[in-house]
Amino acid sequence: MFCPECGSIIVNKKGKLVCSSCGYEVKEGKIKDRQTKKVDKTVKVAKENPEVLPKIKAKCPKCGNEEAYFWVVQTRAADEAPTRFYKCTKCGHVWREYD
Repeated sequence: MFCPECGSIIVNKKGKLVCSSCGYEVKEGKIKDRQTKKVDKTVKVAKENPEVLPKIKAKCPKCGNEEAYFWVVQTRAADEAPTRFYKCTKCGHVWREYD
């Protein structure tokens, strides 16, 4: 929120909205603490029905099978490449690949 008098940012001082530059005080209301939503960051894999995942030609390091299911997850910062996970269609071995 910006001050209607000088255009500076309105800040919360002891529950009141006050301009950080000129001291203008907003008369109608107080700031309430905002509750943040908790985000579940659990990666869920379709264990019961892996056939819903797309397939790709990838060699399993455990059994040598040439086909695997795959999915992509952003496990690091948003400006970094996502991690690709693979699950062998034959033995079920799961491995990952980074860029």
